[in-house]
Amino acid sequence: MAKMKKQPRPKAQTPKGFQDYFGAEVTQRTEMLAKIAAVYHRYGFDALETSAVETVEALGKFLPDVDRPNEGVFAWEEDNDWLALRYDLTAPLARVAAQYRNDLPFPYRRYAMGPVWRNEKPGPGRFRQFYQCDADTVGSGSVAADAEICAMLSDTLEAVGIARGDYVIRVNNRKVLNGVMEAAGLHDPVDPTKFEKERGIVLRAIDKLDRLGLGGVRALLGDGRKDESGDFTEGAKLSEDQIKVVLSFLDAGSDEVNLANEDKRQDYEKWIDLDKHLTEQDRKVLFNLFNILRDTATGSEAVLELKEIATLCRSQGYGPDRIVIDPSVVRGLGYYTGPVYEAELTFEITDDKGRPRNFGSVAGGGRYDDLVKRFTGQEVPATGVSIGVDRLLAALRAKGQTGAATVGPVVVTVMDRDRMADYQTMVADLRNAGIRAEVYLGNPKNFGNQLKYADKRQSPIAIIAGSDEFDKGIVQIKDLILGAEIAKNATLEEWKDRPSQYEVPRDQMIAKVREILDTHS
Repeated sequence: MAKMKKQPRPKAQTPKGFQDYFGAEVTQRTEMLAKIAAVYHRYGFDALETSAVETVEALGKFLPDVDRPNEGVFAWEEDNDWLALRYDLTAPLARVAAQYRNDLPFPYRRYAMGPVWRNEKPGPGRFRQFYQCDADTVGSGSVAADAEICAMLSDTLEAVGIARGDYVIRVNNRKVLNGVMEAAGLHDPVDPTKFEKERGIVLRAIDKLDRLGLGGVRALLGDGRKDESGDFTEGAKLSEDQIKVVLSFLDAGSDEVNLANEDKRQDYEKWIDLDKHLTEQDRKVLFNLFNILRDTATGSEAVLELKEIATLCRSQGYGPDRIVIDPSVVRGLGYYTGPVYEAELTFEITDDKGRPRNFGSVAGGGRYDDLVKRFTGQEVPATGVSIGVDRLLAALRAKGQTGAATVGPVVVTVMDRDRMADYQTMVADLRNAGIRAEVYLGNPKNFGNQLKYADKRQSPIAIIAGSDEFDKGIVQIKDLILGAEIAKNATLEEWKDRPSQYEVPRDQMIAKVREILDTHS
């Protein structure tokens, strides 16, 4: 008779592209999200928690093919319908806004926090499951809603520990780029698909401004660019006049104001007097954009929207040290329909190769007026922001802003198994006093192992009581933090002067434990 084939043991490993989070990491994230939620709540936003699973039809971005949905989502077929794990928190919001439109107050202001899943190739720092933290206003077409999101994002970054001066929120408008394309002759009102290839190349070139500089962008706007490795990237093949229009748009944030003729000078003087809240830099950027886009309906409308956002932010005390108008922000413009914003952390860190660099973006958002329309057939204006939770946590760790190391529970050690009820009474007294505590539930035979366990738990205190202590009505309270410091740094004489273990009456246990905890806090 053939032997039964032995089943191999499963591998104890995390699936590729996923990660496990332990105590301190989870605690730090929870504390950070609580601070963010407090700011959102203060601004009048309500919490919303949607299902982790949506229909692929509701997600909208990905559709099933013959065998399985396209790459991008984790999906499966059930009862002739395709379901998928949500890939962001915005698509579920659009579904909720449409499904409950007769019950929700409009404008509907909500925030949401939770994991999302993307079926993408994982890489360094790129995972298939990660946390997002969103806040959106659905049902308002006013740019005051966009200005509010920018102000709230500024307050949020400072609330979690990013100091003013270590971040900047950059604001642009999708319509600005549309106006630039129109001014550069890359827009055909009859055939919107015409010049689609060229517009795509221009957009990607602008997005590489920080890395390539104006010279590299100019090359990509023209015939193309060869990089250091010899690889050639095809350019948009624009004329010199078209290239000048695009480059002047990128340079709109410079200190130079183009006043080539008297009419422009008079326009600029009117612009300066237009609003008392605008800073001189605001006026320069906006007027430069105005000069480029004044003959395009879309572009001039975008400039006025940016001016209103700047005015509303400045009037609330959010200066250019926190929120700036920056025409070079183009990331994600294909998705948005109006104002866009990106929060960038400006402090320097060291990368894996020891090179200094700025930390970069931790949040982004903008106006998306077409998303709910898929469900209702009617345009519903919406604007919002999404914070990359893991990136923001990494930034806080880099700045030392994640708080002190997590403190473990007070451990009540077990010297006598027959007195377990007494030990449980001790731990109940500690917990009822609001002190985190536990009884050691492993094998109590080796007392040294109990203290090693307490060290692994990062416990600040161990409570010790055997038969003698119970008979005398006392407990031993061992200060593990001080004991570790003494063992590492102190001489024998100092050890005698600084006891790390105290004998106290049982009814004074809570007071002494609290005293030690307060000393270390």
